[in-house]
Amino acid sequence: MAQDASARHLLIVDDDDRLRDLLKQFLARAGFRVSTAASAAAARRLLGTLEFDLLVVDVMMPGEDGFSLTRWLRAQPRPIGAIPVLILTARGLPGDRIEGLSLGADDYLGKPFEPQELSLRIEAILRRVAPPADGPVRLGPCAFDTGRGELTADGEPVRLTEAEVRLLRRLALAPHSAVDRMDLARDSADPTGRAVDIQVTRLRRKIETDPANPRYLRTVRGVGYMLTPD
Repeated sequence: MAQDASARHLLIVDDDDRLRDLLKQFLARAGFRVSTAASAAAARRLLGTLEFDLLVVDVMMPGEDGFSLTRWLRAQPRPIGAIPVLILTARGLPGDRIEGLSLGADDYLGKPFEPQELSLRIEAILRRVAPPADGPVRLGPCAFDTGRGELTADGEPVRLTEAEVRLLRRLALAPHSAVDRMDLARDSADPTGRAVDIQVTRLRRKIETDPANPRYLRTVRGVGYMLTPD
């Protein structure tokens, strides 16, 4: 897959010419490099010649549908088989969503939708699959090893729960960038976001000199949280 973060390459697979062109324009303005395909067959040809960081796939297409394309993709060897997939479709029934996710899709967005939500969901997926940063993330006297999921303070290990490891790793993959609270909540046991707030409070006690006035794990009002390492 492409490695240049400033030119992440998306493939939009949708038989609706108008929607396909609109999405290409919007996502290009959002900073992505965008290619399009009007069918699953055309998508397969492009996948054989170009590298992509993520696919946005419509389900209801003539001939082979998006579920079948996703199933085929997941059966391929890496790196093609590991490309993230966001299912985009008017079929919003719970059963359809479950089917898409069970086939290996990374997220599912029903039509109609707000283009900005699509962009945010794409960013969230790309953060989740991004490779760990080289070396530990420095947080004053603390250091977090994203690969191992280990936190130390002045060289001594600090115990983290699995939920705290997941949260800190997600934030560390997007340093100095606000991460949506509800995006973080999707990885927790509580989709309301309350569990995320509790985990943030506990993490601040472990990494901050003054948890009441955090320097490294900050709240971004109206959005979520941001990690600001040294």
